[in-house]
Formats: sequence, structure tokens, C-alpha cells
Amino acid sequence: MIIAEIGTAHGGSFEKACRLMDAAATAGADAVKFQWVYADEILHPKTGTVKLPGGDIPLYERFRQLEVPPSFFADCLQYAHAHSLKFVCSPFGLKSLQELLAISPDAVKIASPELNHYPLLKALADNRSKQAADGKTPVPVIISSGVSTLSDIEKAINILGRTDVTLLHCITCYPAPESEYNLNLLPLLSKLFGVPAGVSDHSLDPVLVPSLAAANGGTVTEKHITLSRSTDGLDDPVALEPEQFALMVHCIHQCRAAIDRYTAETGKARILEQLSGTYGTEKVQAALGTGIKQLAPSEQANYGRTNRSLHFMRSLPAGTVITAQDVAVLRTEKILTPGISPEYLETVIGRRLTHSAEAGEGVRWEHLLS
Repeated sequence: MIIAEIGTAHGGSFEKACRLMDAAATAGADAVKFQWVYADEILHPKTGTVKLPGGDIPLYERFRQLEVPPSFFADCLQYAHAHSLKFVCSPFGLKSLQELLAISPDAVKIASPELNHYPLLKALADNRSKQAADGKTPVPVIISSGVSTLSDIEKAINILGRTDVTLLHCITCYPAPESEYNLNLLPLLSKLFGVPAGVSDHSLDPVLVPSLAAANGGTVTEKHITLSRSTDGLDDPVALEPEQFALMVHCIHQCRAAIDRYTAETGKARILEQLSGTYGTEKVQAALGTGIKQLAPSEQANYGRTNRSLHFMRSLPAGTVITAQDVAVLRTEKILTPGISPEYLETVIGRRLTHSAEAGEGVRWEHLLS
């Protein structure tokens, strides 16, 4: 399956969303993917600023600008289905998840930063269990694994299960260097976790990473699409324009045809030979990597900041008993301090602060221990 990641490139315009879906369909995508954004579910208002063509603005406010009503996505789903596209969407918290499930998407995508959003994962797993108990087919799940360790992936899959779950290898960097993609990892990920593996690609080239992923048995390729890289969407600078996306689709199909025509080993060898003639053997081998799961150099500094941790929602004096409204599972992002893992959310609630806390600050054990 080839997924055209529209994300928030629609800018809140249904007309533009339709144009993007038209472009995805024409380019040969099998599915389109959106992001169901509520700023409060993603980050704290004090998280810092983002550089955009019009100047620096608070990242929280930028996400607020991308909020749309549930009817927007219901209309997008209908439009996608009318154009023979599957509708995939990423929720970022419990509210967006419940609203997404209410419109019956073809798949739920868990983005890399939410791989350790355990309340979100547990709510999705509970819904899938209920669907199965009611005799319905549980909604398929696609997980991205950027800025994660094998342990992080294992915890997420243990919550969600392995039925109709696909794992996407990813580098959480925009753009991501092709040389860091380590695509020899795909067969290992699939074998280790017992699920199909694919790639979520943030590199700029439309051919190299998707083709190598297909050569390594990848079952899903996800890549951002935009009408123009010069527009102001958050991900537009690393997205493919329609002609590039169509080229990517063609190359993936050619790779799959080579593997289907020959054995997997022979097909892969022919693909590598052709890519080496275009990109050079050194670049191809660098993109293939070691096949050992490690944080990529470009994402190491963001581990703990891009993914989720516990943060105080408001300033609290020492002695306060922490309630569920006082803490949230958020991305740290720009300038705040990361907190402890979301797996300790229930441990933190009900504890008494031994040190004062500032709004937005990451929850640390020092806040709770004398």
C-alpha cells in the first residue's frame, strides 16, 4: 500500500484537501492520510516558536490554526472513498481518537511521537477488543517508529496486539538524510515483532528510500504529498509534488514487479544494481545501513523531546496533590524540559508535590520525592 500523507497541508480548506486527494489518486496512491489536530492534545502553549515564511510564531498557535471540526474529516473520508482511496488518519489524543473512530476510518495511524502515548494506545486497543467482541473486524493500525528504541516499539505492540498491525520504520527528521535510513532493518523488524513492516519516508528524494524499502520486503510506503513545496504547510518543504509522487509510485511498482518475477533475493539484487548505477554504490549501501536498530544520528538529540512525556499544565506550589487535570501526556518540542515517561501517569496522579512546578515543565521524580 502506498499512502499519500496529506497531514495538515490542506490548511483547513476542504477545497484544497480535495485537490490534494485528486493529486494523490492521479499519482497512483492507494490511500490518503490526514492528521486530526487539537493543539491541546499535542503540546503546551509555552512550548516555543516555529520558523515559518511569515516569521516566528508560537508552535501551539500554529497547531490551533490547523484545527477543523469532525465534519471536515467525515467529508474527506467520503471524498476519498468516492475516488477509490482508503482514508487513514492520525489522532493525537483521546478526544481526536474517539472522534476519528466514530467515522470508521480504513486505518488508524499512530505517528512516531505518539508511539509512547500509552493512554492513547490503550484506548485504541480497548476499542479494537470491543469491535472483535461484537463480531466486527477491528480497525487496522499502522505505527511509525521514528525516534524510538526496540523497547519502545515492543511496549506499543504489546498494548495494541499484532492482528492487522503494520510497523513503519521512520527517521524523525525533516528532511531525513537518505544515508541514515538503515533499510536493511525492515526484515528484522518484521521478524522480531511478527507484523508486516514498511517505511514512512521523510527524505527529499522520491526514489531511493521507497525503492530500497520495496526491495527489502516493505509492505507499506508513506510519504508526504503537497501541491507545491513553496506553500506554507508545516510539512510542505519535505513533501513530494504530484509529479514526483507519481515517479515514486512507478518505481515502487517496478521494484515489486522485479521481486514477483524473480526470487526475492534475485529481485533485490537487480534493484540494487540499477539504483547503484543511478546513485552510486556508496550512497545505496549507506541507505541500506547495518540492519541494527539504533536512533539515527539526526534524531538522537530529539529523543525524549519529540516523543511524549508528562508535563504540568499549570503552575503548582509544593504540597499540592496532583490531579488528572494538572498533568498531560505531551510532546516537549522546543524549549521546555522533558518529563518522565507517560507509563507513570497513574503513579503521578494523587501524589503530593515536594517541590513547586511551573506551567509546561516536565514532571520529574524530584517533584515527588523528598
